[in-house]
Amino acid sequence: MTETPEAGIDVRRLTGHIGAEIGGVDLSLPLPDSIIGAIRTALLRHKVVFLRGQRLGHAGHIAFGRRLGELTRRPGRKHGVHPDGYPEILTVDPDVEDTRHGQRFEERLRPKSLEPYSGWHVDLAATVNPPAVSVLRAEVIPPYGGDTQWTSLVAAYRSLSAPLRVLADGLRAEHTLYAANRLLLSDKEDVEVLRRLTEDTLLSVHPVVRVHPETGERALFTPPASVTHVLGLLPWESRHLLELFHGHIGRPEYTLRWRWAPGDVAIWDNRAVAHLQPADLDHTGHRRTLYRVAVLGDRPVGPDGFTSEAVRGAPLSAFPPS
Repeated sequence: MTETPEAGIDVRRLTGHIGAEIGGVDLSLPLPDSIIGAIRTALLRHKVVFLRGQRLGHAGHIAFGRRLGELTRRPGRKHGVHPDGYPEILTVDPDVEDTRHGQRFEERLRPKSLEPYSGWHVDLAATVNPPAVSVLRAEVIPPYGGDTQWTSLVAAYRSLSAPLRVLADGLRAEHTLYAANRLLLSDKEDVEVLRRLTEDTLLSVHPVVRVHPETGERALFTPPASVTHVLGLLPWESRHLLELFHGHIGRPEYTLRWRWAPGDVAIWDNRAVAHLQPADLDHTGHRRTLYRVAVLGDRPVGPDGFTSEAVRGAPLSAFPPS
C-alpha cells in the first residue's frame, strides 16, 4: 500500500501499527519546505520512517537534522563520542565506546539486566526534556545481525484495558541511567559505574502516560531501560505494575525490526516510540557503525496536566546555529 502525504514523496507502510519506508527523496539535496513537511507528516503518522541508499556525510546529516528542529546532545563523557569536528553527532559503535568504559562495556552490562526486555529505551529519557526526534544513519553494517527494533508506545497504550488506562493516566515514574541493570557493590567495575553515576547523573520524574504535543495521542511512557519505580506505590506494587507495562510495550504486534544496509537513514518520533539495540553481535567480531543526531524536545505532559520535573541534572539545550 502506498500513501502520498505530499507530492514528491512515496510512503509505504511496513506493519499494522508502526513504520513506513519513504522513497523519492534524496536527503543530500537542498529540499523544499513541502518535502520536509511531508516527511514530518509521515513521521507523525507512522512513528518511525526509513530512507534507503542515502548519501549523507556528517555535514549533510547535521543540516538535515536542523530542518526538523534545533539539535541537542548531552554534554560530557557519559553521552558518548562524536566524529572530530561534529559535536552534534553521536557515534553509535561499541568498539569506539570501549575506549571510555573498558572492554565492551555494553556486552558486560547486558547480562546484568533485570528483565529480558530491559533494553527497550527512549533516547535520553532520564533528562527532563528528552529529544523529540532522532535521526540515525548507517555507515558500516555487518553481513548479518545488528538489526534495530522499534515499538509504538501509542499502540501499547491504546490496547490496555480501560481500567488500566485510567490508572496509568494519573501516575508518575522516576527515570534515571542504568535503571534496568543490577549493579553490585561486590563488583569493582560496577562500583566505578556507580561512582560516575552519582557524580554526574540524570534523574527526572515523567508522567507514565505522555500526551503527544502535536498529535494529542497518548503514549505509555515507561521504557524499561530508564524507569526505576512508580511514585506513590509500595515497592512491590511498583515492581509488578512495571513488569506488566514493560512486557506489554515489547509485544510483537506493536513492533518493527529493521535490517540495515549502508546508507539507510531512520527517523523516529522519540515521544511516541521506544527502540531496542541489537544484542547478537558481541560474539561475531563484526563492526557496526552508525551516527545519530537528536532534535531538542520539550518536557512531557500527562493527561492530568502534570509536566515532567528534573530532580538531578540540567535540561538538554540546543547547539547554537551553524
